[in-house]
Amino acid sequence: MSKLDIDKDVIRELAEIMNETGLGEIEVEHGSSRLRVSRNSSVASQAVPQMVAAPAPLAPAAPAAVEAAPAADAASHPGAVKSPMVGTAYLSPEPGAAEFIKVGDSVSQGQTLLIVEAMKTMNPIAAPKGGKILDVLVSDSQPVEFGQPLVIIE
Repeated sequence: MSKLDIDKDVIRELAEIMNETGLGEIEVEHGSSRLRVSRNSSVASQAVPQMVAAPAPLAPAAPAAVEAAPAADAASHPGAVKSPMVGTAYLSPEPGAAEFIKVGDSVSQGQTLLIVEAMKTMNPIAAPKGGKILDVLVSDSQPVEFGQPLVIIE
């Protein structure tokens, strides 16, 4: 199998992950190689950029702009806990189990707030400080982006 065949397989696998999770972009680094697959870009890169098909035109962005304002407020909140990675957020340790936290709960520093699954690895997201949960900004099984606010702690 040639290096190009392996790259195509990796791209296909990343595209499947994007379709399953609804992500707009995913990037993987391994050693000195880096591969980025994006729905909003016309170029995928690994060492030397390779051209890919242009994405289909997007719907008007007016509704997204309306939703972006509350997200921007949450992102600038001093108690915002942001996602350290791209993945899927889960509010409980397993399906059918009680959620880790709810609005109004008091949490202590280091307590697990939720889990972000990335590349089939479950990553607990811990409270950076103690306090009261003001808002949970994601729903169970929701795809999340790097830096997206997940929870606000007062």
